[in-house]
Amino acid sequence: MLAHNGKPPKILIVDDEQANVHALERILQRVTRADLRSTIDPRTATALYTEFKPDLVLLDLQMPHLDGFGVLDALKSLIDADTYVPIVMLDGEMGPETKQRVLSSGAKDFLSKPFDAAEVQLRVTNQLETRALQVECEGWRRNARARTRELGGAQLETVERLAMAIEYREDGTGEHTKRVGQWSALLAEAMGLPEANIMEIRLAAPLHDVGKIAIPDRILLKPGKLGAEEWTVMKAHTTIGAKMVSGARNSLLLTAEAIALNHHEKWDGSGYPRNLQAEAIPLPARIVAVADAFDAMTHRRPYREALPEHAAVAELRRCARSHFDPQCVENFLRLVEDPGTRSLLELS
Repeated sequence: MLAHNGKPPKILIVDDEQANVHALERILQRVTRADLRSTIDPRTATALYTEFKPDLVLLDLQMPHLDGFGVLDALKSLIDADTYVPIVMLDGEMGPETKQRVLSSGAKDFLSKPFDAAEVQLRVTNQLETRALQVECEGWRRNARARTRELGGAQLETVERLAMAIEYREDGTGEHTKRVGQWSALLAEAMGLPEANIMEIRLAAPLHDVGKIAIPDRILLKPGKLGAEEWTVMKAHTTIGAKMVSGARNSLLLTAEAIALNHHEKWDGSGYPRNLQAEAIPLPARIVAVADAFDAMTHRRPYREALPEHAAVAELRRCARSHFDPQCVENFLRLVEDPGTRSLLELS
């Protein structure tokens, strides 16, 4: 029998009687052609386990200095939660209560002394096969997770580049998306969000306007006010952007989808595309809406000049409870007014 890596399985025997060790070695070498290690001193079991990294442990229950339960507890601390290494307990007289304790303590099976060769072969083979299957399944899971991350990362990088392309069309530098991401992350932190959510918002916020890739230049770059039909086309960038980042089920792209779709919804329900109101609007979108508005107001756009910062602050205050989440505005204005905030931003 081969282990999961195509090599003979590794079996560690811990038993204080050398005769028992020899008996097990003779049986196992005939059947498994295993790579065997053994010790008659239970106090050396953990060091030997660490060095040998076995696929299976045969562990005597009754031993001096440290019994099988003590060794089992020590070994469990060395085995990762996602790793399956079966431990089979050995004992001469194992009653029902002892068997129950053995299994509840983490051992996977037990063998009675004196050893029956057929029983040893059967139980050891079953445990090694289970070990090989568990390791193979974990390998599949790791590969699937890596592939998912790879595909998600490739999709995210593609969409980020599209977002930058849009910003080059609008402001000539492509820096707006970067600034919105930085402001949004600071605001998320100020509102007490967990670190993982802050990072997701930081990475997803720059994609808020990615749907503008589908908006014609004659509308996107128009210096004057948009007509009714033009405005209908412009508003479609929210649904288009959400579709561009949809499909992947990782949390980062789910956040990007929610932001792209909802960052033009308004607190009073008068926004688009779905007329969501108040807390029905996803929080990441409410955060980005404030950061996006402030940055857009304080930087030149094709259709208007930049506003002074104090004017942008006044506009945010005026639109709290109508356009924007008032709590988001309150926390954002604290950031703007804090001299230390600028040192946290990598603004150009």
